[in-house]
This record gives sequence, structure tokens and C-alpha cells, in this order.
Amino acid sequence: MSTDASGGSELDAAVTVTPAAAEEAVSLMEGEGMDVDIGGLRLFVQQGGCAGLSYGMRFDTEPEEDDRVTEQHGLRVFVDPASMNYIGGSTLDYESGLQAAGFNVENPNIEAECGCGESFRT
Repeated sequence: MSTDASGGSELDAAVTVTPAAAEEAVSLMEGEGMDVDIGGLRLFVQQGGCAGLSYGMRFDTEPEEDDRVTEQHGLRVFVDPASMNYIGGSTLDYESGLQAAGFNVENPNIEAECGCGESFRT
């Protein structure tokens, strides 16, 4: 079950996190000396890119008061209300391979993406 920052229950996860994504993010956080029990990965949407919106991610030491907070596979994920309108129901994955490695957001709300996959429109 997930909770919001005030401790209330949320029945639906803001973002689903795959085990691979959680493992990589927790490893990176621990490498930076962050407390994974309090801190987490902030996933947000910002203006930019050729399609209008792009994803942003960063580690935060704690959630903001109005964030949706979910915990999956040992990783806490923080999403602000404005970003939730665009990425609610998405899946965060981590892929590693010979060509590239990185986090990937699979978003069911997308109507169009740019050719490079870095920006989107809902």
C-alpha cells in the first residue's frame, strides 16, 4: 500500500516501479549517502522538448507536504500534484544494455512523442 506525505492511505500507486528501477535507484541513493527510508526519487514533468513536456528525476531527502508518495521494492517515489496529472498510471523501469542504460517512463497518457523519446504531449 502507498501513502501520501501526511501518512494517509492511497489505494492506487501514482507510478509503478519495476524491481530493476528500484534496485538501481536505491543503489544510487545509498552511494550518495542518502537515507532510503526517508528520502526518495522525485519524478516530475516539466515544460520542454520538441513535443512540449519532458520528464525529470532527482533524489530528494524527503517528500513535500502535498506529494503522492509510493513505496515499491524498497524505493520511495515522490510525485507532485501537477505532475500527477501527466504521469499517473505510468511505469518507471531501468534498462541496461550494450547501447545504453537508464531509467525509462512508460506513460499510458501520451498522445504524441518526439522522435528521440525525450519529450511528449498528453
